[in-house]
Amino acid sequence: MTYQTIIHEQRESVAWITLNRPAELNSVNLRMLQELSAALTEVAADASQKVLVLTGAGRAFCAGADLKALRGAIDAAPGEPNFSDLTLSTLSQLRNMPKPVIGAMNGLTVAGGLELAMCCDFLVGAASAKIGDGHANYGVFPGGGGAAVLPRRIGLPRAKQLLFTGDLMSAAQMQAWGLLNEVVADSELQPAVAALAARMAGKSPLVLRRMKTIAERALDQPLDLALRDELLECLQHTRSHDFSEGLAAYGEKRAPAFRGV
Repeated sequence: MTYQTIIHEQRESVAWITLNRPAELNSVNLRMLQELSAALTEVAADASQKVLVLTGAGRAFCAGADLKALRGAIDAAPGEPNFSDLTLSTLSQLRNMPKPVIGAMNGLTVAGGLELAMCCDFLVGAASAKIGDGHANYGVFPGGGGAAVLPRRIGLPRAKQLLFTGDLMSAAQMQAWGLLNEVVADSELQPAVAALAARMAGKSPLVLRRMKTIAERALDQPLDLALRDELLECLQHTRSHDFSEGLAAYGEKRAPAFRGV
């Protein structure tokens, strides 16, 4: 696919996807969803792309759905591409990416942009970034996790504050509330994220994938079941190449050569 609304590049072992509609604050239209879905499929299947970074071009990470596209989705005839369904499936692809996903929040992040960000495993924000829900400002109901996921990320009272007021918060405030892992100076965002991604890319892809799966699943399980799942995964992992290679490398005082199997 020839990309018109995103940029997909590989920097060493890290995939970078940049939302690239800066004049529209990287608002999401049908074409962007289709391209993002295609790029995510490629990243998931390519073992050489060990970590994914998602960011935006210009002064926004993502301003949510292009409201003109949303209006068109409501009016779409049967059989035409469905904006809402494609939104849900693409967000699910990102959320279930079997590799670490870092969101580099370079600027305005609102509504569907916040829903997109919450699909990432780690969020690093530029100090100037403004973040909020904003759906209520335009009488739009969230359809990608604004009401369902946000309370799980920052707690119900704070989620209600963002949802009901539509206010924008600073990156520092959102870090204090637990949404962002780190806030850095604007000029340091890409270097900081690149360094973080490189550290993750040096780990065993297999163990990171298994950790991500168990950690996410455990949130919806009773503790005793989650602990049993973790133990079973641990036992299975001991039969992997990466487990044996890690122990051998430790004993031989060398860097491990992980293969993700």
